[in-house]
Amino acid sequence: MKIAMFTDAYYPRINGVTVSVHSYATELSKLGHEVCIVCLEYTEEQQKSSFFDEKESDESSPFKVVRIPSWSMGLLSKEDRIAKFDKWRRVKKAMDSFRPNVIHINTEWVIGYFGALYALHRKVPFVFTFHTMWEDYLINYVNFLPELSLRRIGRSVVKFYLKRADVIIAPTQKIASVVHDYGIQKNAEILPTGIPDGGEKYSIIRQTQISMQLSKKCPQIKGKKILLFVGRIVKEKNLSFLYDVLELVQKKNPKTALLFVGGGPYLEELKELAQERGLSKSVAFSGYIPSNDIVYFYKLAQVFVFPSKTETQGLVTVEAMLAGIPVVAIGELGTVDVMQGDHGGFMVEDNPVVFADKVLQLLNNQQLRKQKSQEALKWGEKWKISALTPRLVECYVRAVHVRCDKNLGIVND
Repeated sequence: MKIAMFTDAYYPRINGVTVSVHSYATELSKLGHEVCIVCLEYTEEQQKSSFFDEKESDESSPFKVVRIPSWSMGLLSKEDRIAKFDKWRRVKKAMDSFRPNVIHINTEWVIGYFGALYALHRKVPFVFTFHTMWEDYLINYVNFLPELSLRRIGRSVVKFYLKRADVIIAPTQKIASVVHDYGIQKNAEILPTGIPDGGEKYSIIRQTQISMQLSKKCPQIKGKKILLFVGRIVKEKNLSFLYDVLELVQKKNPKTALLFVGGGPYLEELKELAQERGLSKSVAFSGYIPSNDIVYFYKLAQVFVFPSKTETQGLVTVEAMLAGIPVVAIGELGTVDVMQGDHGGFMVEDNPVVFADKVLQLLNNQQLRKQKSQEALKWGEKWKISALTPRLVECYVRAVHVRCDKNLGIVND
């Protein structure tokens, strides 16, 4: 098949949608499908940023990448951009040349609208993945409108695609249930984002290098048991909660440190908060790390800690599990679907005392930690991309049949 994937988030911008689109596009290409990603142009500074991995550049991709000129979102977001509204003809020309059999929309904003417009104009089947609960997220970007208004805007934007899509995909059961809550009489296919099977071979030499570099950059965590968070450093991920946890853990296990791997707009504020709370001697920040090196940070940690309550998928928890690191996470939204209880660690309530207790159990009980590490490895296998991509292809095939029936005037209940 010829598959066009539309997204407003793609490398060098990193988030769950970026990982989803890139992972599936790569695996689809391996299976012999032709893929074209339509995404945004980023500034030269962003393209050269430290978190942009050369192996993920457009030139080295096994699929085509079409970049659309974009504008900065200004004060709303320093990392995100938005496509220029007058570039519709460029998209139309690119798609007429590519001639997709199906369009897969992974975004609700301008690029997504271009994809929907082309699909409806050319009567091409389109699949929509409901990645983000915008009625909950918009408040983190826009603070000059009432929350109720933002929720209504978030719902209406998503409903535009839900009403028109031939097939709807939801990464979790929670998101799938929202489709009906929005009054859409369609069933969503539940398909989580997969984790790439391969990656670079583990290198003891590289592990030693990473350990030495980290010790030099962050001497305050040397010789301590490490609680690790990996992801974007943004306020909505509830990261200050981990300071409450660390303080409680240190009362019983003083030689414990907290390491944040990643970057984002909340980074400086989080650093200042660590100093204010007297935690700067046991909290460290690595900044952005190339994707090939992330596994070495997992290997340095004793426990992966995940406090986010807004995550639709929680992919990093799966990555941690596949590295053999037990997880302690707040059991909300995507985490519930990933962990489904205490698989690969502990899924707990939004309570720092309970969270810290589970962390301490893993730190102080070597046998328990070993058991949970083995469990994590086994549980993480379910989310490997090779196991999930054939199900995505089935969604594409179904969308083709649905669109064919619509074009013929056949209405299916």
